[in-house]
Amino acid sequence: MKTLTLLRHAKSGWDDPVQRDFDRPLNGKGKRAAQTVGKHLRREGVEFDHVVASPALRVQQTLEDVAVGYGRTLAPVWDRRIYLASAATLLDVARDLPDGAATALLVGHNPGLEDLVLLLVPDAEPGLRDAVEEKYPTASVAQLRFEVDRWRDLAEGAATLVRFVRPRDLDASLGPDAG
Repeated sequence: MKTLTLLRHAKSGWDDPVQRDFDRPLNGKGKRAAQTVGKHLRREGVEFDHVVASPALRVQQTLEDVAVGYGRTLAPVWDRRIYLASAATLLDVARDLPDGAATALLVGHNPGLEDLVLLLVPDAEPGLRDAVEEKYPTASVAQLRFEVDRWRDLAEGAATLVRFVRPRDLDASLGPDAG
């Protein structure tokens, strides 16, 4: 069995006059949300054998703040393919994960992450999938399980969505209308 956890980067700032989208930093709410998600993952006993992430600044900062809440360093492999990737590209990245890893964390961007969940989780699976389809907010975590031994065997419609957590589920002040 393989478990793939997908983390969308936390809320980034649009008021910083950076030259490129790639260099956009997190804002204060994003930092709080990432730390809150990290605490939640620690509390739930979620662990990762392997971490792969987009090298965009907002993803790097998200991982730093998640690690603060999580209580341990996450040492990602930076993969440029993840930056603003489509679901198909993200599936290729997941299929390239090392088979020695049973639980992997992939950190990136939307709409690719949301589309990947919808691609991998069957329509017939109600509940959490509906929440993902409604919206995959920043700093949200989706965890998928696959009955496979090798990552390269991941298939469309073959995942079970076992967890979908939004920052606002953990702290109402991190909701869309809160500061």
